[in-house]
Amino acid sequence: MATDWLGSIVSINCGESLGVYQGRVSAVDQVSQTISLTRPFHNGVKCLVPEVTFRAGDITELKILEIPGPGDSRQCGDLQQTEMGIPGVGCQVGPSQNGTGKVLKKPISSSAPQNIPRRTDMKNQDIMVSPQQQCSKSYMDRHVETLTQSKGFRRRHNSWSSSSRHPNQVTPKKSGLKNGQMKSKDDECFGDDIDEIPDTDFDFEGNLALFDKAAVFEEIETYERRSGTRSRGTPNEKPARYRHDENILESEPIVYRRIVVPQNANKEFCTDSGLVVPSVSYELHKKLLSVAEKHGLTLERRLEMTGVCASQMALSLLGGPNRLNPKNVHQRPTVALLCGPHVKGAQGISCGRHLSNHDVHVILFLPNFVKMLESITNELNLFSKTQGQQVSSVKDLPDTPVDLVINCLDCHENAFLRDQPWYKAVVDWANQNRAPVLSIDPPINEMEQGIDAKWSLALGLPLPLGERAGRVYLCDIGIPQKVFQEVGINYHSPFGCKFVIPLHST
Repeated sequence: MATDWLGSIVSINCGESLGVYQGRVSAVDQVSQTISLTRPFHNGVKCLVPEVTFRAGDITELKILEIPGPGDSRQCGDLQQTEMGIPGVGCQVGPSQNGTGKVLKKPISSSAPQNIPRRTDMKNQDIMVSPQQQCSKSYMDRHVETLTQSKGFRRRHNSWSSSSRHPNQVTPKKSGLKNGQMKSKDDECFGDDIDEIPDTDFDFEGNLALFDKAAVFEEIETYERRSGTRSRGTPNEKPARYRHDENILESEPIVYRRIVVPQNANKEFCTDSGLVVPSVSYELHKKLLSVAEKHGLTLERRLEMTGVCASQMALSLLGGPNRLNPKNVHQRPTVALLCGPHVKGAQGISCGRHLSNHDVHVILFLPNFVKMLESITNELNLFSKTQGQQVSSVKDLPDTPVDLVINCLDCHENAFLRDQPWYKAVVDWANQNRAPVLSIDPPINEMEQGIDAKWSLALGLPLPLGERAGRVYLCDIGIPQKVFQEVGINYHSPFGCKFVIPLHST
C-alpha cells in the first residue's frame, strides 16, 4: 500500500520550527515510519540537498498535491523541475500507525508554490484516481488554488462536482459565472506565461542614466517662462544663503590693515577676524601712554582698566561660569599673584582686588620695601579691604599647585631686580609649581623674563614679544583714537564688542 504513493507530490508541514516542505515522494518506510522527498522545496525555496527524510513524529500535516496516474512513467530520480506543479489539493492526510495516512475533514491550502504548468496543460484536465489511491469511500470536494512566482499571481478555482462523476475519475465543474467572464478576466490579469519572464535582472543604473535631468528642468523652465508662471530654477542655480551674523546688503570691501604705525613693525599679529595688528617699540608705547596721561587718562584710570581686563581674562582661564557659581563653593579657585615694587606690580594688585571680589582665593606676594610707590600704596589699601591674603616671604606661598599664577615681577626699566634674592626665590617657586602662568605687560627682552608664561596680556598695542611670552592677548585700556593720531599712529579699534581679544602671529 505504501508503494502506491511513490511519485506523488506532497506538502509536509512540520510545525513552526521546521517549516513546510514540498516534493515528490521517493520512499515510504512503514517499519521506521519515515517518508522521503526528492528535490524538496523548503518554504518555497529549493533545498540544496537532493533528498530529505521525515519521521512520523515530526509531521504535523501532510497534504497530497498531485497523484500520478496509472500511465505516468515519471520516476522519482529523473523528476524534471518544469513538470512540478500544484494542479489541485488532494486528500489531506496526517500520519498514522500503518503509514498510509488518515483523512482530515478540513481542507487547507498549500503554503508554498511549486513551478506552474502551462494553461494549455491545465485546461480541461482530468485527474485519474485508482481505487487503491482512494482516501475514503466518498471523495471530498477539492479546491484548486495556485499561487505563482515572479511576474504575477495565477489563480484558478475549480469546484469538483460530487453528483456526476466516475468513481475513478473526477472532472472539473463549470464556473457559475455567465460566459466565463471571471475566467477570462483572470486569464487577462494573471495569465502571463512563466516562460515569458526574463532571466536577467532589471538594470536600474542603466535606465537611470537615460534620464536627462538637465534637459527636463530646462524644458520646465522654458514652459513656465512662456506661460508667465514663477520659475522653479535649474539645478545649477543655488540661492544665496547667509549666516545670522552676515550682512545681506552690499558694503565696501573690507580693509584688514587698519592700524598703521610710523615705524616698520618688527612683528605683526592678526585677530580672529583677520585684522592686522602691528607691534610697536617700547619707546613708542611709552610715549603713547605719556600723551594719554596728559589728556586725562591718568595712571589710576589706566591701572583700574588694566585690572578689570586682566581679571576678566583670568576668570575665563579659571573656568568662567562653569567654575564660578554658587553650586561650586567647594571648588573655589586659588590664584598666586607675584608682584614687584613698580607700576607693573600695581597693575597686578588691581587685578587681584577684582579677582577677590569675584570669590577667588588670591595670595598676593609683594616684597618688603622701605619706600613704596604711591600707586602701589593706594592699590594695597584697596586690596586689604578684600578677603585676599598678602605675603612677603616665599615660605608663605602654598606648597601645592595653585590654579593660576599671575606674573607681575618683571619691569621694563628696573633690570637690577633680577639679582635680588627674593626675586630668584620667587622665580624658583613659580617654576617648581605646576600651575599655568599669565604675564601682564611682560618686557620685550626674553632674558628679563625668569618665568615662562602660557599667556601674556598686552596693553593698547602689543610689543614684539618672543616665544617665552606664550599666546598673546590684547586688552583695551581706553586710549582715545586722537591720542593715537597725535603720536603718528593711524588707528582703528580691532576689539569690536570685546575688551580682550586673542592675537595670532603672522
